[in-house]
Amino acid sequence: MAESPAVTLPVASLPILAIEAKGLTKTYAASKRMPEKQALRGIDLEIPRGSVFGLLGPNGAGKSTFINILAGLVNKTSGAVNIWGIDADKRPREARAALGIVPQEINMDPFFTPRETLDLMAGFYGVPSAERKGDEILDALGLGDKKNAYVRQLSGGMKRRLMVAKAMVHSPPILILDEPTAGVDVELRRQLWEYVRKLNARGVTIVLTTHYLEEAQEMCDQIAIINKGEVIACEPTPKLLRRMNQKTLVVRPEHALDAVPDGLADLAPTLRKDGQLAITYKIGETSIEKLLHRLREANVGIGDLATEEPDLEDVFVALTSD
Repeated sequence: MAESPAVTLPVASLPILAIEAKGLTKTYAASKRMPEKQALRGIDLEIPRGSVFGLLGPNGAGKSTFINILAGLVNKTSGAVNIWGIDADKRPREARAALGIVPQEINMDPFFTPRETLDLMAGFYGVPSAERKGDEILDALGLGDKKNAYVRQLSGGMKRRLMVAKAMVHSPPILILDEPTAGVDVELRRQLWEYVRKLNARGVTIVLTTHYLEEAQEMCDQIAIINKGEVIACEPTPKLLRRMNQKTLVVRPEHALDAVPDGLADLAPTLRKDGQLAITYKIGETSIEKLLHRLREANVGIGDLATEEPDLEDVFVALTSD
């Protein structure tokens, strides 16, 4: 991919926090078809400037409502929001100009070219013609050779990248990516993350929502998990992963097992499809040496073994499961 264009950030009085929400609530009024719904229940969230911040949660947890409030598409019920140090109630246009939002839905005129699409968006933000960097952005996202094609001729992955380009035309200091890699193949996903990393290295704060938890674990410095309208965790990623306080011992027996030996039933092991025996244990409550002793007592010959650390999916399921 080509070198990403420079992003112009405000120099004076840079805020410590890119986004700050205090006591944010949203209640959708009842209608003939739907009962009253409280989508956000007092969200307190601080997103540091310059970070890659993950915003995760099950479907219906309140993530989209939170993002739509930031974007000015949904009116909050109560609470306060500051974007790039600007009160979104007192100076809404300035606050929202600090955001570039890539929504889940692809919404572009199919009969425009990518170049025309970016010019139109730059015009909405009042970017003078001489200061527009549409061609640079398209080149950086691998769309330079498609700049004069019709949007309807682009593949799904190209349209996703064009959505990112649209969000960056006014060089915002904050980029919100709402499920940016949905339906994108592995290579296009790699190119997209490469560009996002370059933007972050230049000082752009990235806010990411995704259902690909391995992406969030790899990309994010800090992760907040929202469930049922509440923030149930907000920590640096390594600290969040340590919450599980457990490991899994994976044993490949010398001889294939048809079932879990009765003598190991209290350890609740699982027999994997590849024939390996997996035992998850709490750190501090037992040790690998004790588990190996139990295996020998159960007459399980050990051909090979390894340990697995918990990943973000394990933490996510543990925190959001009823």
